Amino acid sequence: MQSTRPTVVLVHDGCSDATTWFGVIAELHRRGLTVLAVANPLRGLAHDAAYLASVVADIGGPVVLVGHSYGGAVITEAGGAPNVVALVFVAAYLPDVGESHNALASRFGPSPLIPRLRRTEFTTDGTERATELSVPRECFRPFVAADLGEEVAQVLAALQRPVAERVLTDAPTAAAWRTTPSWALVAGADQALPPSIQRFTARRAGATVLELPDASHAVAVSRPTAVAELIHDAARSPSVRPVTPPSAGAAPGGR
Repeated sequence: MQSTRPTVVLVHDGCSDATTWFGVIAELHRRGLTVLAVANPLRGLAHDAAYLASVVADIGGPVVLVGHSYGGAVITEAGGAPNVVALVFVAAYLPDVGESHNALASRFGPSPLIPRLRRTEFTTDGTERATELSVPRECFRPFVAADLGEEVAQVLAALQRPVAERVLTDAPTAAAWRTTPSWALVAGADQALPPSIQRFTARRAGATVLELPDASHAVAVSRPTAVAELIHDAARSPSVRPVTPPSAGAAPGGR
């Protein structure tokens, strides 16, 4: 029997990992929600969205998808699955079809962090080489986690997973926010993803917007209660459509 209570699926940013959701998960558990924090592959938008779609397909009931920063692009691409009932964007950008991160940055100004990122090469399938990005430790607190202490910021810097540089130029082929109710948290003091991009794309999508003027890019760590409350609001909103259970004999999703 399918559950009618939504499962919250959390998708982390590039130069990050799923542990950044630790405080948010604890807060959501206190509110009685089931939560899954996926390991975003960070190899490219099409690849990452396909992986997320396979995870969502395996969940037997409604899903609230939550994306942080680049994770917002991933849930934009993957969030059209029939059991996705709400989208929540946390210090994220909500690209339209054919619109990359760099295209948005060309309109609103680039992040001051981008030129400071460390670039290294990695091997893709076969013998091809590609570039991946990470945040130098000395840049992590001022640009990513300014509202956290130095010790915590350095732990986050040590936990980060590099992201393929191509995510800056990859563009979605679908925009799930066009058909799915959306919520967005704008981090007003973000030095990694300009708040102007967060604000514009959230309002363009018609999202319910919460702005925290003093929050850094690491808002999920520094303000877990506020992030969890926004997710909880989305999960229980009357605007969230019910999910119709599959007919008997229908093939379940699977990876």
